[in-house]
Amino acid sequence: MTPVRRSEADNLSDRKKQILKAIVEAHVELGEPVGSKYLTSGGIITCSSATIRNEMAELEEMGYLEQPHTSAGRIPSEAGYRLYVDSLLERYRLTEAEISELKRNLRGKQNELDSILDSAARLASRLTDYTALSLKPRQRRITVSRFEILPIDEHTLVLVMIIGRIVKTKYIRSDYPVNTDAASRLSTVLNACISGMTSSEITIPIMMEMERAMGEYEYLVSPVVKSVCELISSFDGGELRFDGINRLLSYPDYYDTDRLREMLELFERKDDLLQVISEGAYSESDAGKVKIYIGRENLVKIMDNSTLIYKTIKRGDTPVGAIGIIGPTRMNYGRAIALIDHLSDGVAGMLTDGGDKNDNI
Repeated sequence: MTPVRRSEADNLSDRKKQILKAIVEAHVELGEPVGSKYLTSGGIITCSSATIRNEMAELEEMGYLEQPHTSAGRIPSEAGYRLYVDSLLERYRLTEAEISELKRNLRGKQNELDSILDSAARLASRLTDYTALSLKPRQRRITVSRFEILPIDEHTLVLVMIIGRIVKTKYIRSDYPVNTDAASRLSTVLNACISGMTSSEITIPIMMEMERAMGEYEYLVSPVVKSVCELISSFDGGELRFDGINRLLSYPDYYDTDRLREMLELFERKDDLLQVISEGAYSESDAGKVKIYIGRENLVKIMDNSTLIYKTIKRGDTPVGAIGIIGPTRMNYGRAIALIDHLSDGVAGMLTDGGDKNDNI
């Protein structure tokens, strides 16, 4: 199979596009390879079987179709799914019943972000029959605005850090005696040198400058800065939750026990997906769009046979969450995309309007 080239995708004939679209939708519905006989039997494609077979062979050569085994029909490749989603997919219009259900399930929820996101994820999983996720993204810039050092006894300090409106404390034990003068000087140096900095901005040269400023108490700098960086790194607000993980068991794509175990481990660890979706939440190029990662487009390797669909939820210009689904590459893209799009807009409307208005859905 030759690699897909952009010029080929742009120059596909209308008939090839029609055949590819029909194969994708038939494969999603049937779960089996699609042959020319099926496409002609129901009047889906009006040209002859021989013509369809020739077109299918060319689409396979171009990388949009695959043939699982000799004499079988074709199934879409990842490139075929991508072209379908980008160019051939007709906008799915939710039925009145579906829209009413979305509104009914969101209306009356508490105006708390965790509650709303969890409810939206449960609804997404139930309506799509895929595993759903809800995310509060990692904040891009966590800094301490103010430090205070309080001596407890000769060897113990309390590090007080103000992060936004939150106060965090951490006990620090020193092998050397620490007097009131040392604690006062350390507070001054911390506020002068690293207040307003992220953990990645606190470099070795900055720590060396702090040690020079501390003089005879330089030994306090390293353990205190280590504690500051650990707290900043852990206090990023990122959280990822899943709903309907067991739904994966109903799809043949996950019947392989090793593959299923790796997927379950991915859901358990969460960090890889949390990082990917958090970074996407702050992407300016995809702002306001439903994001779709098909197969090997996923940055998380174990998801190379899965599709991730999600949309960021913003309050004003600030990303506050995301709703999405994970399922096999063979999925009903039109309905899944429409549901995630409408559901995330509905949640955003609730957050913006104080929880009373769901007209965005």
